[in-house]
Amino acid sequence: MGIDEVQLNFNESTLFLMNVLIGFIMFGVALDLTVQDFKRTLKSPRPFIIGLTAQFILLPAFTFLLVLLLQPRPSIALGMFLVAACPGGNLSNFLAHLSKGRTTLSISMSAVSTLLAIIMTPLNTLMWGSFYGPTNDLLRSFMISPADLITTIVILLGIPLTLGMLVNKRFPEWSKKASKWMKRFSIGFFILFVIGALANNFEYFIDYVGMVVFAVFLHNLLAIIIGYSSARSFGLPERDRRAIAIEISIQNSGLGLILVFNFFGGLGGMAIVAAWWSILHIIAGLTIASFWSRRPPAAESEGNAA
Repeated sequence: MGIDEVQLNFNESTLFLMNVLIGFIMFGVALDLTVQDFKRTLKSPRPFIIGLTAQFILLPAFTFLLVLLLQPRPSIALGMFLVAACPGGNLSNFLAHLSKGRTTLSISMSAVSTLLAIIMTPLNTLMWGSFYGPTNDLLRSFMISPADLITTIVILLGIPLTLGMLVNKRFPEWSKKASKWMKRFSIGFFILFVIGALANNFEYFIDYVGMVVFAVFLHNLLAIIIGYSSARSFGLPERDRRAIAIEISIQNSGLGLILVFNFFGGLGGMAIVAAWWSILHIIAGLTIASFWSRRPPAAESEGNAA
């Protein structure tokens, strides 16, 4: 059986727990958000607009070109389109801080991109998937309803974010303590999330992960390059370049994984792409953040020299 025919099996209770877990993670992210994070973008919109353009326009478009170049199996290609359409992941703010990037920019991008994902994730997935013949055939076979897809994303992202921000506003001291706890354990939660997704289907993951390793590596590298290069081409300072590069490369692949099981029947290539991205982007993000953490941004270096 080929990867396009494999469907990872999930019972309803396990799928429900996965939905609750990602909602819990998003709630924890929102505990660190305030309305000021959104207002901040209005005071300095240029880097924010550049970052979101790279997130929702450049990355999906270049993913399409990468798919044309690699011509992977249709389910793998559709998984790449889906991951590219997801918003920034919940670890991006921590990694932006570690890399000495502008953390406030990362926070603003994460918050707003998550809200925009309610529309942009289904739009980009369905649009770019329909442009590529093999994935268009897959989309037709599943008969995806955009309205149902948007509704699910509202439940998974919109409601937890709203509740988290309300709790932060009403109980700021508690939220501050809880947010620190959530940040410390977010990687662990995320790993448990991926393990839960693969637990009953591990043999499929082992059999087929080799087919996606190279494609996902190039895809993640492409995301980093797009983020950094787009910020550099518009003359943004080094701290903004690092924040945008991290934000674009740390996709919310957990959301992608949930959508694969909710709407694509656990389609093998899609699920394995999202699962492997979930592992790889943590490794790649920590590696590049650790590298940058030992190298102060150019502006800081010049200022110290002066």
